[in-house]
Amino acid sequence: MPIPVVQLGTGNVGVHALRALITNPEFELTGVWVSSDAKAGKDAAELAGLPDSTGVLASTDLDAVLATGPQCAVYNALADNRLPEALEDYRRVLAAGINIVGSGPVFLQYPWQVIPEELIKPIEDAAREGNSSVYVNGIDPGFANDLLPMALAGTCQNIQQIRCMEIVDYATYDSAAVMFDVMGFGKPLDDIPMLLQPGVLSLAWGSVVRQLAAGLGISLDSVTQEYVRVPAPEDFDIASGHIPKGSAAALRFEVFGMVNGDPVVVLEHVTRLREDLCPEWPQPAQHGGSYRIEVTGEPSYAMDICLSSRKGDHNHAGLVATAMRVVNAIPAVVAAAPGIVTTLDLPLITGKGLYLPG
Repeated sequence: MPIPVVQLGTGNVGVHALRALITNPEFELTGVWVSSDAKAGKDAAELAGLPDSTGVLASTDLDAVLATGPQCAVYNALADNRLPEALEDYRRVLAAGINIVGSGPVFLQYPWQVIPEELIKPIEDAAREGNSSVYVNGIDPGFANDLLPMALAGTCQNIQQIRCMEIVDYATYDSAAVMFDVMGFGKPLDDIPMLLQPGVLSLAWGSVVRQLAAGLGISLDSVTQEYVRVPAPEDFDIASGHIPKGSAAALRFEVFGMVNGDPVVVLEHVTRLREDLCPEWPQPAQHGGSYRIEVTGEPSYAMDICLSSRKGDHNHAGLVATAMRVVNAIPAVVAAAPGIVTTLDLPLITGKGLYLPG
């Protein structure tokens, strides 16, 4: 029997999840929640760019969508700039007895010692009340810095450091809210955006560092962060809008998991809006961007992950991977014990049933 599911959010990530929920016979789409009145009343297939109508119409009424009888909700609504509302959405869905897989808020992938207990407890209480589970993941934070580095670490005799890197040109990433409001691109360098406020990097990607440390069985003394921003040499435009000369056009940050003064687990992002910016910074393994995992130990590893797509560039491929990481986990999450589940808890997600000839 297919698993009844609802899609919550149909933006850059959600549209790919929605397409999979419609086309994969493992799932039965029962509802779609949208935040825009312009999308309300549209057939799910139209929102997903598919030709055949589903009969499932999008709604701005979350309660009505949850009343359609789903076993699982796929949460891809933008959460970075509406964290209290997103956490309340999760609480409501879980308390209603509906499992959740989601792409954010990213700290929910491993929230312990990352966010205050008073933010975790309502989610865990709602999951117990509804006998439901929640799994948050993607590509980064997600499998590029949890599953893959832990798999490499599992072949080592000893380990001194794990470093996970995203090295990506974001020029084609089309989300003004994320690019300008959250990350601060196109803004004066003395204007500190939400992402770079004190402690926020450690809040968002601290979940990566803490989960890797848990996988290694080590206790971190602290989690610290550093960043540097570089101005645009002249005016130019990106998919999300205009970048004035002198405004932020490149960002490099690191989040460190420290043990006895040593950075044992490191999460690093190198983000450019043009390939020619900051040539001295780490370079991707392919045009546009890639992910890199470096394990220092015996043996040591350096792995580059290069995403591509027949339907778009590296950023498009990353959005698809983020959506499918959680969609493909739905059966395992539905079967999991109630509560917040992590990559450390779930079985290997293999892509069973996804073969498509040609």
